[in-house]
Amino acid sequence: MTGHGGFDHDMLTAGLIGRLGIEITEVSPERVVGTMPVDGNTQPYGLLHGGATAALAETLGSFGAMAHALPDKIAVGVDLNITHLRAATRGNVRGVATAAHLGATVATYQIDVTDDEDRLVATARLTCLLREGPK
Repeated sequence: MTGHGGFDHDMLTAGLIGRLGIEITEVSPERVVGTMPVDGNTQPYGLLHGGATAALAETLGSFGAMAHALPDKIAVGVDLNITHLRAATRGNVRGVATAAHLGATVATYQIDVTDDEDRLVATARLTCLLREGPK
């Protein structure tokens, strides 16, 4: 992995991230990259589930916001919107979250999700509120 923003392996694979098979390969406040398999994350028609795609987008953007917020604050998602552009039925999808705004109280990311042929599958925007963490 390129840069990890101070996150340990357990955090990068915990909960839903691990269940969906998301692998985060790069983390910085400015950019986060990760992949997710289509297999196991499909809806009944065999297409990549839109909810799985949204979870990938939110995961990547949230890790960027967390990297920006640390060490004094935490990041919590407050708005996610996603547009699904193309179906994926096999292989992996790759998400790239790019910072659109890194402020003192809000961080916003543009997330593009592509298939193995580098075709755009979905595009999303995530906004996170940066607030004081637990003491």
